[in-house]
Amino acid sequence: MKPRHLAITMGDPAGIGPEIIVKACQVLAPRIAAGDLRLLVIGSSGALERARASLAPGLTIPEVTDDTPDWPALCFLQAGPEGAPIEPGVLSADAGRFAYLAVERGVRLAQAGQVGAIVTAPLNKEALNKAGYHYAGHTEMLAELTGVKGSVMLLAHGNMRVSHVTTHVALQDVPKRLTPQRLRLVLDLTDEALRALGIARPRIAVAALNPHAGEGGLFGREDIEVSAPTIARAAAEGLDVSGPVPGDTVFVKLRAGQYDAVVAMYHDQGHIPVKLLGFSVDPATGKWDALSGVNITLGLPIIRTSVDHGTAFDIAGKGIASERSLVEAIEYAEQLAAHRAAA
Repeated sequence: MKPRHLAITMGDPAGIGPEIIVKACQVLAPRIAAGDLRLLVIGSSGALERARASLAPGLTIPEVTDDTPDWPALCFLQAGPEGAPIEPGVLSADAGRFAYLAVERGVRLAQAGQVGAIVTAPLNKEALNKAGYHYAGHTEMLAELTGVKGSVMLLAHGNMRVSHVTTHVALQDVPKRLTPQRLRLVLDLTDEALRALGIARPRIAVAALNPHAGEGGLFGREDIEVSAPTIARAAAEGLDVSGPVPGDTVFVKLRAGQYDAVVAMYHDQGHIPVKLLGFSVDPATGKWDALSGVNITLGLPIIRTSVDHGTAFDIAGKGIASERSLVEAIEYAEQLAAHRAAA
C-alpha cells in the first residue's frame, strides 16, 4: 500500500522556502522514485519554478489539482491565484497571502485524509499580518484552522526534545499562564508524542520557572505551588515525570540522556538550548551555514511538523540555504503519520 502524500507548504515564497523545498526533493529523490515517500508541495508556482530552474533543472514537479486522479509521487498544488511576481527577500502582502493560503489548503487536505501530515516551510509574521492574517505564527494559525485551543510546541534536535508551556507571550505574562491545567496538558501531549516516536516509557523533566526552582520561595512560589503538585499528580497517575529542575542544569541532563524530553516554561528557555546545538557555524566566517532541528505542533487533530528556522530574507534567492531542517521535518512527519495510521 502506498503511503499518503505529505503536504509541504511553501511558507513565504519571498523567503528560502522554495529553494529548501527544491533541495529537499533532490535529496529525497531516490525514496520518492522508489515509491516509499510521496510529497505534495503547496504554494506559488512562480516561486517554485524559479527555484527549480536555478537549483535543480532536471527535477520534475508536475502541477496537479484536487481533481487530478492518482497524484504522482512528487507534485505541486497551487495555493491561490498568482499576482505580481514575488521577489526573493522582499517583504510583501502578496507573499503573506500565499503563506496563509498554502497552510489553509494543507490543513483542509489533512482533515479530509488526502494527505498524511503537513510540513511547513517558514513564513514571515510581518508579511502575514500585512496580508490581513493576524497571527503570531504558524502555531496560532493552525490552532484556529483546526478549532483547537490547547496546542503545544515541541522542538526536536537529536535527543534534545523540548516542549513549551508558553511560547509567543511577554515574559511578564508567563507566570499567570503557568496553571495546573496547562502544565498537565503539556505533560500528557509530550508523553504521547514521545511514544509515537518510538519511546516506550518516556522520561520527562519539567524545567523550573524561577532560578533554583524558587529557592524555597525566595525567588518566587510558582514552582512550589503550581509545578511541584502537578508533577506529583502526574507521576502518581503513571507518567515518568520529575522536577521542577532548575533551568541552568536541566538541559545538560537532557543532553546527557537522563531524560527523553524537557518541558520548558517559556519561549527562550526552550529555544536557546535546542538552537545552540542545532546551528552549525562556520568558524572561519562566524556565520551559520546550516540548522538541524524540527518544530512539531502537538494537540492538533492533524500532524504538523516544521523547519526550526525563519525565512532568512537576507539569503533568499541565493541558493545557499540548507535543506537539512526540512528533510528532518519530513522524516518526523513520516514517523508520526505511520504511527497514527497503525493506531
